[in-house]
Amino acid sequence: MKSSFIALAALAATLSAPAAFASADLAQKKNCMACHAVDKKLVGPSYKDVAAKYAKDKDAVKKLSEKIIKGGSGVWGPVPMPPNAQVSADEAKQLATWVMSIK
Repeated sequence: MKSSFIALAALAATLSAPAAFASADLAQKKNCMACHAVDKKLVGPSYKDVAAKYAKDKDAVKKLSEKIIKGGSGVWGPVPMPPNAQVSADEAKQLATWVMSIK
């Protein structure tokens, strides 16, 4: 029984890993990484800081998806985030979900 549980846990980790890499790759492809990094502030906040700020917000993925597409200002200081028209709604949701998974 214990070995079955370990095998199942390993399989789950393997299956979830490509989605995380895919989202990081998508963030790179959509030029998000020009202003953001996973663990340090660049022009915009780190993804870890974003995830921490919205951790208790049940609508975080929806809110962040909208911000990714429409842009925003004032939440993280005076530098505005420009709109990202090249990002589809599905891509924005995937990116927001990925950001919220970062610890």
